[in-house]
Parts: sequence; structure tokens; C-alpha cells
Amino acid sequence: MESTKHKLWTKDFLVVSLINFTITLIFYLLMVTIAGYAVEQFDASTSTAGLVSSIFIIGTLFGRLGTGRIIGDLGSKKTLFMGLLLFMLSTMSYFIALNLPLLMMNRLMQGIALGVASTATGTIIAQILPPERRGEGIGYYSLSAILATAIGPFIGILLTQLFEDYRMIFAVDSVLAVVCFMMYFMVTVPDAPKNTKRMAEKLGFKLSSFIELRALPIAFVALVIGFAYSGVMSFMTFYAKELHLVTAGSYFFIVYALVILATRPFTGKLLDARGANIIIYPCLILFAMGMYAFSTATSTVVFLIAAAFIGIGYGNFNSVAQAIAIKVTPHERLGLATSTYFILYDLGLGVGPYFLGLFAPTMGYSAIFLSMVAVIFVSIVLYYFLYGKYEKVKQVNI
Repeated sequence: MESTKHKLWTKDFLVVSLINFTITLIFYLLMVTIAGYAVEQFDASTSTAGLVSSIFIIGTLFGRLGTGRIIGDLGSKKTLFMGLLLFMLSTMSYFIALNLPLLMMNRLMQGIALGVASTATGTIIAQILPPERRGEGIGYYSLSAILATAIGPFIGILLTQLFEDYRMIFAVDSVLAVVCFMMYFMVTVPDAPKNTKRMAEKLGFKLSSFIELRALPIAFVALVIGFAYSGVMSFMTFYAKELHLVTAGSYFFIVYALVILATRPFTGKLLDARGANIIIYPCLILFAMGMYAFSTATSTVVFLIAAAFIGIGYGNFNSVAQAIAIKVTPHERLGLATSTYFILYDLGLGVGPYFLGLFAPTMGYSAIFLSMVAVIFVSIVLYYFLYGKYEKVKQVNI
């Protein structure tokens, strides 16, 4: 009985983690290919192609913004059902998005669906984990997204190399989305009981019903860092072709994910033992070094070294920043802290490709990425003033 009570690897935990992996996989698979599709199929400009790519993330932002209230009203399992259904339908709708406005509308809807579904999966995971193993469980759960960041772009780039027709990519995505939707019916965790009157009082129409103010400082730093990284996510394929490093480009996110998987256990233990500053400052410096190497790369070796540095720096910053948002927040508002963090983070990822795409035709990709080094150093200053110098007096809430 005791071992069952403290069990981590339950069927629901595995299924929900697999659902999160699949929707994130589809997201990254499309993220590295959809801009090229917009250019080739609809003759879109670079900035417009960047908007086609990033409008998905804007949709995700809006999806996250209201999902906390929906979960409070309907429960996390029903919310997951709605998110996965919309995600499946919007994924299949790429076949009928026959012009640029329809493509952008579908990207927006799919982003909203991802925001709803991923927020629901995170909530379910928090509900089903034993309290005494919650930190460990969330760490394992987050690996589902990390693996997807590697496999998704790799599959996407591979499919563009093997098939000239982008419909093959849409077909693969559609099959994955259907499988993901079917996995929902394997989730047996019941929705938590709700007190309608109490929820109505607690979730009144006020800012604190949607945003956790204590998480805003680190979330703002994440916005800037997300902006700096967004160009890599959206324009890496174009950049690799420009450098004649297409093969290296297909392995970029594999290297990126492998170094995160290798370093995450150490950074997690160091965070618990020594705090965030000892990790954040080196990570941001490594991120800047990786971006500099990326902007000046002329060979496969340098290109993949850049991927490793970006993975260590950006990848570990993101996980530690999420932990900070949770640590400075009271236990009963952890869900809002998580959504607040990702709203600003998604905003940085969303506006970045469009803004950077405006300058790409005149500056070139190399100069764009080089300019992001300065943005990263600005984020170091922001981190110091918004959180770093106060870390010793922050209350930790695990």
C-alpha cells in the first residue's frame, strides 16, 4: 500500500507525458519547416514567413492566458480533451489552408490548442504526483518536451530533404495528432472536485486571476531570452542552407537536446544546493558564446559546437528560471506562476521571428544572430536587477 501511495511511474503519468511529448513534437516539426513552406508555396516575404512561424506562439500565449480559469470551471481532464480535439482538427486543416491568410489563421488556432492542451497536461501531472516526489516527477515530465525539441526539428528537416512536397509533413503531423487524441482516452485520472461558489469568488475578473505578480520579474527576463533564441528556432533552416551546412542543420537540435539531457541533473542539484545565481550567470554567458559561434560559423564543427553552447546556456536557463518563478510564489498560486512565466516567455518567442524577419533581408542572418549576443548581455543586467541581487532574501517554496 505504501509503495503504491508513493508510486511515480503510473500509467497516467506515462500517458500524459507521452501526450505532451507528441504535441510538442508536432510544434517543433512545423516550427522549422512552416516558414519555408510559406515562402515556396505563397511567395511570402521573410518577415511574413517569420510571422507565419511565430503566430503559432502568439496563439499559445492566448491559449495559456485563459486556461487556468477553464480548468477551474471544467476540470483539467475535460480541458485536455478540448485542447487535443482542437489541436487534431487544426493540424489536419493544413491541407485546406490554400492561401496565406488561411495558413496564418490555422497556425493561430493550432497555437491556442497547444496552449490549452499543454497547460492541462502540466496541471494533471501536478495533481497525480505524490507531494513528496513532485519535484522529481516534474523533472522527468519536462524531459518529454526536451526530447521533442530535438526529434521534432530533426524529423522536419529530414522530411524536407526527402520529399519536395510539404504535404508529406502535414500527413505525418496529422497521424501524430490523431494518435495523440486517442491517447487521451487512456487517461483515467478523475477531475478534482470543484466548489463552484468558491471558484467564482477566487477567480473573479481581476488581474490576479490571470497573472502571478511575484513571477513577473524572472518572466520578463525569460521574455528577452526567448526573443534572442526565437531567430534560431525559426530561421535556422534558412541559415544552414545559406551556409551550405544543411546536414549540420539537421543535427543542430539533436546536439542541443543531448547537452541539456546531460547537464540537467547537475544543474538541478546545484540549484537546490547553491541557488540560481551560480547557474544563471554562467548559462547566459555560454548562451552568448554559442550565439556568437552560431553567427560566425562556416563549418559543421563550429555550427554544432554552437548548438552545444546554446543548449547548455539557453536550455538550462529556461528550466532554472521556471524554478525561480515557482520558488517565489505561494503554493496555492503555483499554477498561475507557471502560466505567467510561459505567457511572457511565449511572447518573446512569438514576436521575435517577425521583428527579426523585418531586418533579415538587409542585415542578413549572420548579423541578426550576432546582434542577439548584445541582447543576451542586456538580459544578464536585467536578471541582476530584477532577481539576482535579491536572491538571498527570496523565500523558497518547494
